[in-house]
Amino acid sequence: MENQNPKRRKQKHIVARVKNGSIAMEAGIEPGDAILEINGEVIEDIFDYQFYTEEEEVSLLIEKINGELQPIEIEKDSDEDIGIEFENGLMDDYKSCHNKCIFCFIDQMPQGMRETLYFKDDDSRLSFLQGNYVTLTNMSEHDINRIIKYHLSPINVSFQTTNPELRCKMLHNRFAGEALKKVDLLYDAGITMNGQIVLCKGVNDGKELERSISDLSKYVPILESVSVVPVGLSKYRDGLYPLEPFTKEDAKEVLEMIHRWQTVVFEKTGLHFIHASDEWYILAEEELPREDSYDGYLQLENGVGMLRLLLDEFQQALKVVRTPFYKLKHPSVLKKQSMSIATGKLAYGFIKQMSEEIEAIFPNIRIQVFEITNHFFGEHITVSGLLCGCDIIEQLKDLNLGERLLLPQNVLRSMEDVFLDDVTVDDMEKALQVKIDIVKSSGQEFIETILGTNIS
Repeated sequence: MENQNPKRRKQKHIVARVKNGSIAMEAGIEPGDAILEINGEVIEDIFDYQFYTEEEEVSLLIEKINGELQPIEIEKDSDEDIGIEFENGLMDDYKSCHNKCIFCFIDQMPQGMRETLYFKDDDSRLSFLQGNYVTLTNMSEHDINRIIKYHLSPINVSFQTTNPELRCKMLHNRFAGEALKKVDLLYDAGITMNGQIVLCKGVNDGKELERSISDLSKYVPILESVSVVPVGLSKYRDGLYPLEPFTKEDAKEVLEMIHRWQTVVFEKTGLHFIHASDEWYILAEEELPREDSYDGYLQLENGVGMLRLLLDEFQQALKVVRTPFYKLKHPSVLKKQSMSIATGKLAYGFIKQMSEEIEAIFPNIRIQVFEITNHFFGEHITVSGLLCGCDIIEQLKDLNLGERLLLPQNVLRSMEDVFLDDVTVDDMEKALQVKIDIVKSSGQEFIETILGTNIS
């Protein structure tokens, strides 16, 4: 029977939800139905689905829950959504990474954490959908052709080095150097890219970094940006490639090279192109660059310019709350209150400075800022996004935290109230006996959370 075709069985996509009043609902499509084909084509994933359903006439082959095959013809506007939602937004299994990178943070995690934290993705589709970085080693000719066909961009590439032999060593994959040739295919097709270099001391820094920047600069402006981030080293590195943390002097050398290349590339293209993550400036004890050095903050998720943006947003919002009119409009900000803020070592100095500026404007507000040391992963991990609930509780327990404890949003799993170690916000509130407020990563929302009012 046709509905037993193994290829169709493998490629069918189960409908999770049908939007009320949608075309799909009117056509009789229900949750549990399976999409087998669209316009005669077997659908691989969400990109095929979106491509074929953009047409004004759409032919669906549906497999009902009882196994019956049902063809459905739809006429619609070219930009009209059919109204079908799938449980898996990708409509396909995620492609995992088979590399054994010497810097991989997942390999540096302790045992016993939830299973999803150990999944290594290397899926070019997630690069487009979620901004994930891919090594290109897991991409077939078919994958490249689909990116070009659908013009999926930007694609974020984890380069590490442009030295083919060294890249094979760093990724522990004999095909990693050859995979760099796929960059040329994406470049020739005009697929916008962003890049990343995870810098490892004594491995891909120094002359190797110079070579990589020089090679990659030839792809500008299709390759819009490349970030250089220091390798994250947890305390769980037994049996892994020996890597050392960077020093203040190392950071200064990295920044000197990056700034020199920024000048060269900017003169030719108008882009600064190569960017250092915020850690380098803090480690080198150098001032953060100005906003216009970040080319529109293309790599915030890599920690490039995150602190500069936070500070600039904060100062802009601070101008509003300084005015007498603001205090008249929001008299509640004049009431006496006390609170605490917990953050990682990386941002501590900046959060402390911002808090003191608010206290200077509102003497009735008392803010304590606590720098949380990352004992869970090790003291070399300084970003707040890798803080665990157990460390926050341990280091703040029995302290007078005031009426509220403010925590940055990135300490929690996306869209959930859970820390990396599965401690919940509710668990922490009970352990510390304090109300917890989560602060989104915005300078304005930092002030709004502290004052309890909107800034408009």
